[in-house]
Amino acid sequence: MISIKVPPLGESIVEATIARWLKKEGDVVAQNESLVELETDKITVEVPAFKAGVLTKQMKKEGDSVQVGEEIGEIDESAGSVATAPAVPVEAAPKREAPAATPAPKTAPVAAVPAPAPAPATATASAPKTSPAVRRIAADEGIDPAQVVASGASGRVTKGGMLAAAAAASTAPAPRPAPDAAKTPAPGPSAVASQNGRETRERMTTRRRRIAEHLLESQHATAHLTTFNEVDMSAVSAARERLRDRIEKEHGVKLTYMPFFAKAASLALKAFPAVNAQIDGDSVVYKHYVNLGIAVAADNGLVVPVVKDADRLSMLDFSRALTAVAKRARDGALTMDDLTGGSFTITNGGVFGSLVSTPILNYPQVAILGLHKIQDRPVAIAGKVEIRPMMYLALSYDHRLVDGQQAVLFLVRIKELIEDPAAMLVE
Repeated sequence: MISIKVPPLGESIVEATIARWLKKEGDVVAQNESLVELETDKITVEVPAFKAGVLTKQMKKEGDSVQVGEEIGEIDESAGSVATAPAVPVEAAPKREAPAATPAPKTAPVAAVPAPAPAPATATASAPKTSPAVRRIAADEGIDPAQVVASGASGRVTKGGMLAAAAAASTAPAPRPAPDAAKTPAPGPSAVASQNGRETRERMTTRRRRIAEHLLESQHATAHLTTFNEVDMSAVSAARERLRDRIEKEHGVKLTYMPFFAKAASLALKAFPAVNAQIDGDSVVYKHYVNLGIAVAADNGLVVPVVKDADRLSMLDFSRALTAVAKRARDGALTMDDLTGGSFTITNGGVFGSLVSTPILNYPQVAILGLHKIQDRPVAIAGKVEIRPMMYLALSYDHRLVDGQQAVLFLVRIKELIEDPAAMLVE
């Protein structure tokens, strides 16, 4: 027997949750074929089979918490050769009748299905590359990824492609949930419904539990304060409208507002280094680089992938890097390197319609910039009332290190750069 154990999951990660078993007990597995998905507070990890065989035992159920190094299942290596061998003729069975009690469970499936032996290998070879997010959609919507156009890199079926296929199939009643079930999110493996069905109790996933712990740690360990300002988005909006189509055509990059704020934040952080610092015991660590975290709302919770050395990137290079890391976040394909090393974070609640909010610090960072919805509002310009596209900015900061004056001036500097984006070219 070969033990299936929880592999090392990354620095400081000691616990995970069984998100989904990809194979059932009794399934034949090939070497390096994925057996189970483990969800941590940061990433989703697939555990492969180190040798071919039959998955004989699942020691943990979906939703169970497991520790690094813990045994979660077993593979019978010897059963692999029996399962993949050519089918034994039915006439030969009586010769092995005496020991039938022992091998019967292994040979019975082969005799019952005449020629399935080459089928698993063929299916595996032709199966499209999929991420955990794609497989979840496939299971929830009853859609075969093999029937969806693989529009991603390296022949990979993307989450967007699966969602589009699900929308196209929405008129077919068979695979859709019942009307009553559609109103309520599907409970996880650990969910327990009350007797009258009005409440459901479900255990937190590892990621949600760690997010909760991290947020509480941020509130308890910092002197949290927020300052606000507003910025006229007219100049940036005009520049974006003028350049957007040409940049997308020539460089294949969609020009959003985020690169403008990333550039402005990088310049402002150089002017106010305390905002880009970190408290370490009784010392202050000043960082002479900007590793910019961008909050992304993924299917299984908020993640903050990091664009390294954002201060050294052009706006186009930053757009490419951000697009790539955000796609990995939504596909559930982030690595530990994508999620570590951040020095400052930007979160954009405006994409969901938020007008103003107080973002919480991404501890141990000492500041986070919150962007919000762009909304036409009347403002006084040179003694006249004009309608301008305005956005509220919020800077939450750790008052233990960042003084109120520094925080306000930092936000004012971002406002100045966004309202005069040409100034960012000469900084």
